[in-house]
Amino acid sequence: MRPFGWLALLLPLLGEAGQTPLQLAWRTSEGDQLLQLDTQQVVARGSLPAQLETPLGSLWKLFVYAYEVDNQRPDNGYVCTGQDRDEVYCCNPGERIDREQALAQSCGLYFTPSRLGVQAGQWSSYWRAHQAPAWLVDLDGLQPQRRVPVGELLGVLATLPAQDEARRVLLDVLLRTPDSAALGALGGRLRVKTWSWLADGDAQARQGGFAGWLNDGTPLWAGGSGTSQSILHGYAEVLGSTLPTAWPVEPGSCVEVELFSRYPLRQVRRQGRDELAGVGALHGRYEVEFANGNRLPIESAGELFLQGAASQLQLTAHLSREEYVARVLDREASAQPAEAAKALAVAIRSYLLQNAERRGECLAIRDSSASQRVAPRPASAAAREIAAWTSDLVLAGSPVTYHLDQPGPARLSWQEAVAQANGGLRYDAILASAFPRASLSRWDKPLAACQPLPAAEDWLRRQSRQWRATLDAEPGYSETGQFAVCRLLSGNPHVDRERRRIFVRGLFSLQDRLDLTHEYLHLAFAAHPNGQDENYIESLARHLLLE
Repeated sequence: MRPFGWLALLLPLLGEAGQTPLQLAWRTSEGDQLLQLDTQQVVARGSLPAQLETPLGSLWKLFVYAYEVDNQRPDNGYVCTGQDRDEVYCCNPGERIDREQALAQSCGLYFTPSRLGVQAGQWSSYWRAHQAPAWLVDLDGLQPQRRVPVGELLGVLATLPAQDEARRVLLDVLLRTPDSAALGALGGRLRVKTWSWLADGDAQARQGGFAGWLNDGTPLWAGGSGTSQSILHGYAEVLGSTLPTAWPVEPGSCVEVELFSRYPLRQVRRQGRDELAGVGALHGRYEVEFANGNRLPIESAGELFLQGAASQLQLTAHLSREEYVARVLDREASAQPAEAAKALAVAIRSYLLQNAERRGECLAIRDSSASQRVAPRPASAAAREIAAWTSDLVLAGSPVTYHLDQPGPARLSWQEAVAQANGGLRYDAILASAFPRASLSRWDKPLAACQPLPAAEDWLRRQSRQWRATLDAEPGYSETGQFAVCRLLSGNPHVDRERRRIFVRGLFSLQDRLDLTHEYLHLAFAAHPNGQDENYIESLARHLLLE
């Protein structure tokens, strides 16, 4: 394919572009493609020019990670001492960071080859055996400033050893972003290592982006002006609408479902024929007749198994995890509206993680109104897309249940979620409303970002009632009971407006209570300009507590 005309004008150095759009490259069946995006839309597309290069930035850590994992080298964790300023990317003094955390947090001190005992000769031999380009074979030259062809980088990513492990771990990059913009817009589709470096020709500016994969294994790279975090934040919406939603290359290990667990079966017949189904795998369309006389059509491509004697038949489904999520979504609700469906898909997956039993290599769960009902036929395309969009995402830090129309503590109401979605809320905000103490996390390592401070939360709820008479007279005040108070692990007290979480150190001192009051007022005035006025908020907080 001949490059479009705009590609011939492409500046060779990313940092010199200034106001140029974000560049996004990926590998497709038709060849390597390059898109240019502003913050609203794709402005140009064509073939990837062979001469386009990128600094490695932090991407060198991904290759050390792959080398370590593929060679089954021990995870020699890094212990922070407080003596190196780069430990800000790693851990607090006295804490230890492991290999997975180090990759997601871009802790270069962990991956220093000399610390890990990586020998240049062994490194070169290993990558030559994997037919890697010369820049990857040279361990000493694997530096952040090293410029490499983007096309070669995509080729390395396409065949990278330990790619499955890296894709799984790198979901944490979006889960750890300071705000929810990227995770809300991209879901579980993007699995990338971020990179940043000095802008070419301007030592005061930065260039950055990311490289890695989509959840279906498609390799991709992005680069532009600004840091990696500013790019993820500023381009989240257009990336979310541009990137495809494909079925994940790893849809999860098997889920064994006992279908119709509360309804005894009388017989299973082939649909349209007077022929009883035999025990074993089912292929095609069938009709199930229950002991109470009711009948139901089912469909199987070999994933449904009929077991037992005529007097005690049982149907079992063996599904991948994401197919299970999609089938429950079809059975319990709908794939529309999309944001409500995404929220429910995360709840379904979380419920499975919290309640299924381990049976060999599979998770085992019953198909029942007391747990989750499962469609006895392949999931619809729309439900599979929702499952793929949210793949691997679960809630951590709270039990998870849901109901058609009854909200409650740690319970998502589908009807309420539909109303919230129709009102413009995204799936993550819907989940935060139903599960204020829970955090979005990944399936294989569900960690809660909010460590609750119940005493501080109870104090704030009592105080807000006492402050009501004073605050009702303030323009823009809207009393809110929808918040969670979480322990601040580092940095300054702050509020996460999207998830309605207040992060403070505790409730031990007057300053702690001032911080808590200050951040609550940011939430209570969120819809008014006063909520952005730090002087006004601080003055009001002091008035409430001290006068």
